[in-house]
Amino acid sequence: MPTLAPEKKTARPANRGHRPAPELCFGDLWEYDPSPETADPKLKPRYELFIGGKFVAPASGKYFDSINPANEQKIAELALGGAADVDAAYAAAQHAFETVWGKMPGKERGKYLFRIARLLQDRAREFAVAETMDNGKPIRETRDFDVPMAAAHFFYHGGWADKLDYVAPGRRLAPLGVVGQVIPWNFPLLMLAWKIAPALAAGNCVVIKPATNTPITAVKLAEIFQDAGLPPGVVNVITGSGSTGGLMMAHPTAAKIAFTGSTEVGKVIMRSVADTDKKMTMELGGKAANIVFDDAPLDQAVEGIVNGIFFNQGQVCCAGSRLLVHESVARTIVAKLKNRLRVLRVGDPLDKNTDLGAIVSRAQLDSIQAYLDIGVKEGAEMWQPPFRRPAKGFFMPPTIFTGVTQSHRIAREEIFGPVLSILTFRTVDEAIEKANNTAYGLSAGVWTDKGSRILKMSTELKAGVVWANTFNKFDPTSPFGGYKESGFGREGGRQGLLDYAKLV
Repeated sequence: MPTLAPEKKTARPANRGHRPAPELCFGDLWEYDPSPETADPKLKPRYELFIGGKFVAPASGKYFDSINPANEQKIAELALGGAADVDAAYAAAQHAFETVWGKMPGKERGKYLFRIARLLQDRAREFAVAETMDNGKPIRETRDFDVPMAAAHFFYHGGWADKLDYVAPGRRLAPLGVVGQVIPWNFPLLMLAWKIAPALAAGNCVVIKPATNTPITAVKLAEIFQDAGLPPGVVNVITGSGSTGGLMMAHPTAAKIAFTGSTEVGKVIMRSVADTDKKMTMELGGKAANIVFDDAPLDQAVEGIVNGIFFNQGQVCCAGSRLLVHESVARTIVAKLKNRLRVLRVGDPLDKNTDLGAIVSRAQLDSIQAYLDIGVKEGAEMWQPPFRRPAKGFFMPPTIFTGVTQSHRIAREEIFGPVLSILTFRTVDEAIEKANNTAYGLSAGVWTDKGSRILKMSTELKAGVVWANTFNKFDPTSPFGGYKESGFGREGGRQGLLDYAKLV
């Protein structure tokens, strides 16, 4: 199989116009026109645990800091939940389920979900800024995607609350009881809505733990639960460490556990509850193939490639991190892609012009850098646009590798960063074989002008979601989930509700 020849060296364009502000604009090819988001995130210096409808101090009296990854400054202190706090949260949830929520008519439950959605919309800019500060993703993404999509999940599932008899025609759905949920740091607010909304719609109560790196919007959403008048104990938010999450997953009160995170942690959780009858949903890692055929609209495909891997700095489980390109258009695609990456802005996440914000933590940045070193050591050719790393903050430029084979670790292992591995293929069957040659099976993308080819690929690709001529498009009405080491169960849509209920 031929590999791509190195590109010819060309003169670098001069900086046009304004002098970049070094602390905000880290490339040297772009004009700098700052438009910072100025909405007040209304942050408190300290946040407690949310148990039984109230904010309470942790039994240990211990707290941890949440850090802004763009400037490494402390945002707030969060309560460090322990065993006693987890017990209290489950007790409050079980009491609420038995006395209020489990008995409440679906029509009334739906009203609470609608109220939460509207309150979240009312405070959308505040939540967008808080999410960007805590996670590092660009304000444009939190403002235009994360917060609106979170509200949409509450609206959508609120509509299902009084229609559960239609989820499985001929059978009646009953709630499971109390569910324990642990969410990741890449979409903190959206994952909260993604998990809490269907659980409540089905009549369950919830104990949920946000990621240690990104707990702010979880406790802020608890404020909305209070404002919405949600009965005490229906949702309980426990902040803490990884061990806190372990206590939650293994707790005997949990009738179901739902986890989104790495495959390695998911395997540990599954082993810990293997001898129980808990229902489980696991949405784990991915190494998605984004496949471009020779008849694809190439400019559109390039935009889809950029969105597929560089959205949220590549910290997306379904990111299109493996680009499979038909060899006849490979050089054209790579050239167009490099031109596109040269004008992506890496910088202050609160700047509305920023395309790539900060990596979530120093540890994650170090992990990504280690994979770059591995890729170079194994013989792949690395390319990055011009980039000057700031003194503070965890930033990584968009990176592509050419000359990649299936044996390279960068093509097999989940990097969870803005790193794209490019491989080539000649035939449809070869594209399918390469795309499926992975331990994961979460998502895939296909770019072609032929409808018949799209249907063939969507049938033969072993992935839970297959996008056609687009990538990273989500909707609360559509189920999402994977196969193989990407997990099991579905979230979203009618299928997601079934995983939060039992048929009677």
